[in-house]
Amino acid sequence: MSVVHPTQDDPVALALSEGIGGQRGEHAGRHRWWTPVRILLLLTAMTFALGMVQKSGCFDDTWEDGTGRYTQMCYSDLPYLYTARGFAELNWPYSSDPQVRARYEVMEYPVGIAYWAYGAAWVTHWLNGSPSLDNRYVAPVSDLWGMPDVHREIRLYVVVNAIGFAILALASTWLLAGVRPRRPWDAAPFALAPAMVAAGLVNWDMVAVVCVAGALFAWSRGRPGWTGVMIGLGTAAKLYPLFLLGAVLILAWRTRRWGDLALASAGAAASWVLVNLPAYLSGPDQWKVFWSFNSGRAADLGSLWLAASDVFHTTFAVSTINSWSWLLFGAWCAAVLVVGMLARRTPTFAELGLLIVTGFLLVNKVYSPQYVLWLLPLAVLARPKWRDQLVWQGAELVYFASVWWYLGTFLNSGAGDKHPFYSLAVLVRVAGELYLVALVVRSWFTLRREPQLTETESNVVAV
Repeated sequence: MSVVHPTQDDPVALALSEGIGGQRGEHAGRHRWWTPVRILLLLTAMTFALGMVQKSGCFDDTWEDGTGRYTQMCYSDLPYLYTARGFAELNWPYSSDPQVRARYEVMEYPVGIAYWAYGAAWVTHWLNGSPSLDNRYVAPVSDLWGMPDVHREIRLYVVVNAIGFAILALASTWLLAGVRPRRPWDAAPFALAPAMVAAGLVNWDMVAVVCVAGALFAWSRGRPGWTGVMIGLGTAAKLYPLFLLGAVLILAWRTRRWGDLALASAGAAASWVLVNLPAYLSGPDQWKVFWSFNSGRAADLGSLWLAASDVFHTTFAVSTINSWSWLLFGAWCAAVLVVGMLARRTPTFAELGLLIVTGFLLVNKVYSPQYVLWLLPLAVLARPKWRDQLVWQGAELVYFASVWWYLGTFLNSGAGDKHPFYSLAVLVRVAGELYLVALVVRSWFTLRREPQLTETESNVVAV
């Protein structure tokens, strides 16, 4: 099986290769050990290591410098939630114990992330010698951060999570490289993603990212049931993988393979229920917090709603945002369905997934800095061109920098509480995402040959 080299069809890769010998020739040899996938895994490891270095400024002072975490853009939720959600005392996230609930807020994330965070806390305590927790139980929560054992565990907790995320990133690269066996280098923009350097350690979103990569891999292998299982597992960690079933619907409709949709839906439902069951049975009221938290949330960071509030100096009611967000998202999905059905060629799973998830992020009431990771595996397969990836990720990095400066109050204008530069950065981020969407839709209707258009070749190879 011949492998397509990036210098053979990517102008940016070709231009960059001039300093190391130029385009790969017809008679180029193959290394016995350094296969494309192994090189990609090495590049992923280097990228994620660079992301750890990027957080070193905050790590050195255990995230205690309130200004430094914004100026150095090294903020992470992990150290703060270790003490704020009871992990320093190894409390089960869905405990209904009155004493626990009196001390700690419920983990506001879906169960997949809560399980991961809890498991990482167990590993952290074990690595720290399993210290006695008696003195922590009687101390005010606000005093935990200053305890020597806890202070050491906070840093250790970040390290444990970082190593786990790195493993998930490596698994994601392996899965994405396997979607199109003749084109493993399509996963290179993921392996070398600046977005992963910047946002990989902000929160636990890598748990959902690897599930999306798994769904893309399973679909390319003609396994709709397993695609659904991965979608369900991803939805148990973050809501957005659920929307990939919309991509399955469009593809099933175009090909009249309704059995694929049924298998994917059944797999997603079964895996989601199984993963959620332990949390629901142990604390149904605590399990519901994620849903109530999000429904009651006002316009928040990075959203067009917040930018509009800032520009027009108004406040949108939560009920208004909730209603219009879902109405606009529904209209977006309907448009994707129509365009996807009218396309001159069959869209790929990654392309449809990219459009649907982008629509959700455009109208959602919040766009946290790490949400760029949601689009990353979909984007690199939908548009595996370095120019397109650099334009899009460059726009995302503009927003990534601005959000920390906004939180650090460095973007305040002389016009009171307005933040025009931050609102502009939100629009830059939106423009970058719409740029990818426009390129994908255009490719569906043009006759120009696009090398990444089909995932069927991977199905043929796998047989």
